[in-house]
Amino acid sequence: MLKARYAIALTGAGMSVESGIPPFRGPGGLWTKHGEPPMNGFQIFLADPKKAWEDKLRQLRDDELYAALRQARPNPGHLALVEMEERGVLRFVITQNIDNLHRAAGQKSLAEIHGNFLLIRCLDCSSRFAFEQVSLDALPPRCSACGGLLKSDTVAFGEPIPSDVLAQCQEQVERADLVLLAGTSATVYPAAGFALEVKRRGGKLLEVNLYESDVSALCDLSLRGAAAQVLPRLAEALVNLSGAKA
Repeated sequence: MLKARYAIALTGAGMSVESGIPPFRGPGGLWTKHGEPPMNGFQIFLADPKKAWEDKLRQLRDDELYAALRQARPNPGHLALVEMEERGVLRFVITQNIDNLHRAAGQKSLAEIHGNFLLIRCLDCSSRFAFEQVSLDALPPRCSACGGLLKSDTVAFGEPIPSDVLAQCQEQVERADLVLLAGTSATVYPAAGFALEVKRRGGKLLEVNLYESDVSALCDLSLRGAAAQVLPRLAEALVNLSGAKA
């Protein structure tokens, strides 16, 4: 990482789980318990935005996931990535998580590729608003900037990744020569393709994960363990090594 010209990170659900947010799949997963959501969620939203918003507001109030999201706090892994950024070792973070925890930890250079559960996004102009900035008295709400249809910022099944976020990610990936994979198996596209693109160009992949994954064989180094435990040790090692070099 110290030799890298431009190191970025890609984070996934493993980091959310370590902050008390339940996973979707596997033992104790929300979808394991309650079944998977419809794979055409975006099309359902477009067909009846009013009903979709009514369902979303009920979810925000009553759903197990949103209760966990509201209670979650950044863990030491999030804080370690912020420290790496502040020291100039880590240039950018792309997260697949919607939990707002990287922002809450203080990460400045960040793209939330699947959105943020605390935000509302205009489908026309891509403006984003906090929930308290938008009147939800009349559904569906409309954008104060352009009048476009508003939707929760979290990306639904069948919904394209917002073009502004995707462009930002692609710009960062083009500059990167190292990707730190933290709490992700890097199998969900398009995020998975970012790491593979850097690897194809001769860049390095560094994995921090509890378990071996499909991407492990491509990684130059795999650190086995929870991100909340391994990333602080990695940050400490970077400090010590850079101090020794100085």
